[in-house]
Amino acid sequence: MTATTTADLPADEEAERAARWVFSPVGRAIAPFRRYWRDHVRAGVDHKEVVAKIATECPTTPRYMLMTMMSAGIAILGLLLSSPAVVIGAMLLSPLMSPILGVGFALATGKQKWLKISAKSLALGSVAAVLFSALIVLVSPLQTVTEEIAARTRPNLFDLMVALFSSIAGSYAMIRGREGSIVGVAIATALMPPLAVVGFGLATLNWTVFFGAFGLFFTNFLTIALTATIMARLYGFRTTLSSRQGWFQNVGIFFIFTALAIPLGLSLRQIAWETNSQRIVKNAIQSEFGERARISEQAIDWDSEPLAITATVFTPDFDTSANADITADLKERLGRDVTVRVEQFRVGANPGAAEQAELARARAAEQAAATERQIAAMVSRMVMAAGVERGEVLLDRDTRRVSATARPLPGLSLEGYRELERRVGGDTPGWTVNLRPPAQPLPAISLGEDGPDEAGAAAEVTTTWAARRIGLPLVLRGPEEQTAALATRLRAAGIEIAQVESVDQDRIAIGWASLPQ
Repeated sequence: MTATTTADLPADEEAERAARWVFSPVGRAIAPFRRYWRDHVRAGVDHKEVVAKIATECPTTPRYMLMTMMSAGIAILGLLLSSPAVVIGAMLLSPLMSPILGVGFALATGKQKWLKISAKSLALGSVAAVLFSALIVLVSPLQTVTEEIAARTRPNLFDLMVALFSSIAGSYAMIRGREGSIVGVAIATALMPPLAVVGFGLATLNWTVFFGAFGLFFTNFLTIALTATIMARLYGFRTTLSSRQGWFQNVGIFFIFTALAIPLGLSLRQIAWETNSQRIVKNAIQSEFGERARISEQAIDWDSEPLAITATVFTPDFDTSANADITADLKERLGRDVTVRVEQFRVGANPGAAEQAELARARAAEQAAATERQIAAMVSRMVMAAGVERGEVLLDRDTRRVSATARPLPGLSLEGYRELERRVGGDTPGWTVNLRPPAQPLPAISLGEDGPDEAGAAAEVTTTWAARRIGLPLVLRGPEEQTAALATRLRAAGIEIAQVESVDQDRIAIGWASLPQ
């Protein structure tokens, strides 16, 4: 691929352009700058070499796809861990700079084939990055929207500026032959994290995250590509485009940037308003309770109407009119209808009382969170042990009981179900676990001289457990004295005995009086 610069234009066309500039007021004003730019800046650029270099790095290659997927994988892990360092490290691998600059330079030079190759490479790399990120999220136990993920779902004007400056740096480095991994990181920073978040939204079916991150990616992509187009035009990369086509391209780029900047500017304005409102709310609450009080938590529901504000305050003195006073103050200062609910906790008047109360509350919250994690783990174990769906597990927090009816598992005995129930309880003390097994045949109780032997005693424990869980009456058959004693023990354990038969044998056979249909 070759490029024709301004110097390669026919003499008549070049002279006509120069005359138009010379005789226009604007042209005369900027003529010295144009001469300086032509003679000292553009003169040292080898246009053919730059175009050839970018063009050779634009096609889709196995290396390009591999490095893109690995970069996306590291990026999504950093986002899930909410680790900016890991996210930045992923950018060192991203090879997205060449195809996206290729799009920009192809637009400037009018090379349709080059544009298609670059666009195809960027599209395939983007799809691969999204799908690979989604796959990692699907197999990951961490699927929470972290701060790093949430930060890439609300594009604003600052994001556009990041993409703009990244593209200027990347284009300049490519044109001047100073490209490198650091410049590639600048462009990848604007593209790879949003792509990884798009994959997260796809995997979790969180369409708010999906479309928010896709909007950021699309904004950054357009900004980088069009900025690269402008840089290429400034450095004389002009070929097949006529003056009319170039003029239309310039106007189109201007309108696209304007169309992007307006909503992003409004988004930035909203974010700034929310940040300022957070400060106003905090000051209003603090003023109401005084310096001795401490605000522990503060939350604002920006989507509610009226604006819902909640807070937790540690204070030495209760203020019964706090909600009404703060509501009136914030309604005037924010210019919106608000509802305020402040939860007050009374603490001592000494200077450190509020801090101590806040620490105690934090410890209690941490302990409660740990307990919730234990309960969630217990429910997950019950789902696996019973072989059922999550909705089939009954969780009663009031009585601290979890129960489920197990599906038949081939080869698993009643003793096996009992062991599964014990494992479900695990490290969650104070909870009662009831795993109802299928009504399998009960084990016979072998007898010794004075009653059940060791194996028989174990069988009696299993029988007692199974009868309690299943709730069906039992039929006992065995030696009269031993069977009668067993029936007494089982009735004392709350188990119904439907029938006792005396049979001269060395064991007690136990069966269900009736089985569920």
